[in-house]
Amino acid sequence: MNTILIILLVIGIIIALLLAVAYFSSEEYSIEQEIIVNKPKHQVFEYIRVLKNSDNFNKWVMMDSAMKKTYTGTDGTVGFVYSWDSENKQVGKGEQEIIKIKDGERIDYELRFYKPFEGKANAWLNISSLAENQTKVQWVFSGLRNYPMRIMHIVLNLKKALGKDLQTSLISLKNVLEK
Repeated sequence: MNTILIILLVIGIIIALLLAVAYFSSEEYSIEQEIIVNKPKHQVFEYIRVLKNSDNFNKWVMMDSAMKKTYTGTDGTVGFVYSWDSENKQVGKGEQEIIKIKDGERIDYELRFYKPFEGKANAWLNISSLAENQTKVQWVFSGLRNYPMRIMHIVLNLKKALGKDLQTSLISLKNVLEK
């Protein structure tokens, strides 16, 4: 009986520590990845400006070829909304809106998630020229996490997992653009 009590006590302490760490962790999060693409800056920017092109490199989009997609507005301009709905829980349901464009340099998005959980995040792509035919693409994903999401971020190490997914998408982008 003492062994069971000790096991339960250890589990209780682990849970209490997890809850405390999550409580005191930052509400804000940011994930950033970058890659060098061997193409001129203007070519890279004009390709990623068109949100529908993300079908060719975005890992989450590529996870479900049967995903339902809808579009509102003119792609590549502020106000364009790309909506998706997938039965795949890793993809879920949501929408991405272009909210700001600094021509040739940066595109800002607002992401709104509806399933499997509700939330909002901001993302942006920074484009900078390193040489005539070499462009750095930086993808940043940031937002706020409520208390339950902070627990999930710690338990599932979401920052590492999302960072890996962003890097996978950037590698795909590089491959598409350098063909």
